[in-house]
Amino acid sequence: MSSSPTTIPASANVFSSSLANKDSMGDLVALKISLLGDYHIGKTSFLTKYVGKEKGEEGFSTTGLNHMDKTLCVSGARISYNIWEVEGDVSHIPIACKDSVAMLFMFDLTSRCTLNSVISWYQQARKWNQTAIPVLIGTKFDDFAQLPLHVQWTVALQARAYAKALNATLFFSSSAYNINVNKIFKFITAKIFNLPWTLERNLTIGEPIIDY
Repeated sequence: MSSSPTTIPASANVFSSSLANKDSMGDLVALKISLLGDYHIGKTSFLTKYVGKEKGEEGFSTTGLNHMDKTLCVSGARISYNIWEVEGDVSHIPIACKDSVAMLFMFDLTSRCTLNSVISWYQQARKWNQTAIPVLIGTKFDDFAQLPLHVQWTVALQARAYAKALNATLFFSSSAYNINVNKIFKFITAKIFNLPWTLERNLTIGEPIIDY
């Protein structure tokens, strides 16, 4: 990945949810994000945690696909993320990934087989989108943190290798404890709009890994 951008002052409110005063803030820019990965790895919980219960109720679901929206105020502009979750069926990859600005490849940290599936998800998705920002996300860190450290070390090593192969930033996350959920979308926003926001690497075993 490229070098980290310059740190902005802590008081600079670059990222914020925008649910009010919509008419006074100009046109809405809609951007699409895709969530991909095996069944039952926590994608829906991750998405609901980010969007929020109130907004999540406005989403819709079709067979194999789930869709929710999140509106942000970014440096005075209104940004709407249209987030498409593929529930596990690769046949839905084309509609979910076409025109996406970022693709989130997700796996369950407590299930090595779901990590092994990431490469296949990535290869299928890239057939339909060559330009989206790739992000690799390990879910259920709260459960993963209860495993022996040597197991955590092995999974972290493999995940970091996969992230490097995909040229993706790696995050370990937990929807239950809201670990790195918002930070992942802040990272995506900063990348898309070239915002001066620093992402801190964390490679400490036993803590939620961030690697780039």
